[in-house]
Amino acid sequence: MNIEQARFNMIEQQIRPWEVLDPQVLDLLFVVKREDFVPPACRALAFADMEIPLGHGQVMLAPKIEARLLQELGVKKTDKVLEIGTGSGYMAALLAARAEHVVTVELVPELAAAARQNLERAGVANVTVETGNGAEGWSQRGPYDVIVLSGSAPVLPPEILKQLRVGGRLAAIVGEAPVMEAKMVTCTADGVFNTINLFETVAPALSGIAAKNHFEF
Repeated sequence: MNIEQARFNMIEQQIRPWEVLDPQVLDLLFVVKREDFVPPACRALAFADMEIPLGHGQVMLAPKIEARLLQELGVKKTDKVLEIGTGSGYMAALLAARAEHVVTVELVPELAAAARQNLERAGVANVTVETGNGAEGWSQRGPYDVIVLSGSAPVLPPEILKQLRVGGRLAAIVGEAPVMEAKMVTCTADGVFNTINLFETVAPALSGIAAKNHFEF
């Protein structure tokens, strides 16, 4: 497989048609090597338009979904980011390339350990991988400018929204199959949130969030 050609094809044939046109995001997809974050057995699928299984019921989201969420979040160099659901560490690496620091929380210890190795090998120094259940956020390091759920939730947990600072943005896939929507939530004032629906998709539920079933408001 010609890896650079496969990467180029992924960006031009999958990601651009999904309205990902921010040159900084597109450049980043060339720089952060997706194949280095894919389980070795799935390496040939690194650039395929599909979710890649990581074991333990978790997946890497399809490249176009990750790229679109990254674009919509508009991460800045001063941003402190929380990712819930580390998976392979790839999304954390993308976020870290644009942020000041990323805290990423993974429920499954084996996935957290693998992600740490992947990030270290890729030379990403501004990510902290925490092992634990991020279903209620990760308040000890909050508040955050950006929060990303790298998996779906039936509804948005209010505990997580409370950890957004004013002006902060949260991206998440919300709902239950077959009807889910990627949403962008902006904290416009203390306890006041503005939600935009971005696109329809379906993604596996996050570990820990799935176990909680529905949240009470």
